[in-house]
Amino acid sequence: MAYPNLTVSANHSSGSGNFYRPFSVFSVLTLTLLAMLVIATFVWNVLVLVTILRVRTFHRVPHNLVASMAISDVMVAALVMPLSLVHELNGRRWKLGRVLCQVWISFDVLCCTASIWNVTAIALDRYWSITRHLEYTLKTRKRISNVMIVLTWLLSSVISLSPLFGWGETYSEEQMECQVSQEPSYTIFSTFGAFYLPLCVVLFVYWKIYKAAKFRIGSRKTNTITPMAEVIEVKEAAHQPQIVFTVRHATVTFQTDGDTWREQKEKKAALMVGILIGVFVLCWIPFFITELINPLCSCDIPPIWKSIFLWLGYSNSFFNPLIYTAFNKNYNNAFRNLFSRQR
Repeated sequence: MAYPNLTVSANHSSGSGNFYRPFSVFSVLTLTLLAMLVIATFVWNVLVLVTILRVRTFHRVPHNLVASMAISDVMVAALVMPLSLVHELNGRRWKLGRVLCQVWISFDVLCCTASIWNVTAIALDRYWSITRHLEYTLKTRKRISNVMIVLTWLLSSVISLSPLFGWGETYSEEQMECQVSQEPSYTIFSTFGAFYLPLCVVLFVYWKIYKAAKFRIGSRKTNTITPMAEVIEVKEAAHQPQIVFTVRHATVTFQTDGDTWREQKEKKAALMVGILIGVFVLCWIPFFITELINPLCSCDIPPIWKSIFLWLGYSNSFFNPLIYTAFNKNYNNAFRNLFSRQR
């Protein structure tokens, strides 16, 4: 996501500021790896979308959330990363004009923000399905997931399109720069809306999932049922002998030796959410920390670190489908069937 101060002006494009020196072995290897990342991100997310479309059992929750995440990640790979790669090839100078700059920046912010919020929506869906599985019915789950998808794309659109209506400038022809609005108020609004708010949500969600899982494991170890003692008297008549039945204290104690099917499913879902959140944080937090601190302290971050942090954030769109499908046997089986049919 190309936020303020991501690009370097023309006077930094030579000497030590130019990270990609023409025809150097290091630059060729780096650009080759970045190009492979772009292709792999696109192919893997398209594969997830094709699988969801072709398998009828995937036409329901939570696969609609996965589809929304895959769409945002496909857009990152198709519309954002290639132009960012061209930007790096040109020494971080923009030579493609104002209109394409505005289109690129808008899609950059839109797709990356949507990808982040889709991860948040999946974490919330898993949290409610684990902690409120009785109230979180299929009908309720479908309605809430559709609302989360609409809100994800609506919020992402608001953040990405605001500069087009005068909230700062994205293009400088003299300095050959193309970057998100450097307006301080927009920087705070966009970074908090795109990262820090969803970060707080996912960390809170995983903390609650961890507490719920720990509580269930503790309560599952020993289960005891102790009925209260009762005395039942049946009198046939006033002059007849009394028939008395007495039920003594009864205690039934049982201990489960293994996890139930639901507990295994919940453990797997909690692990998947934890890894998804962990990778999301590791990929994006360096970029957003520098973007929040940089305007406040006027720090001069080396261009090489700007590029590293930016592409590390982009790589999250590659890891998202890998993590989700790795923990879902249905996707693995669907992939095998898809490839076997092509042979």
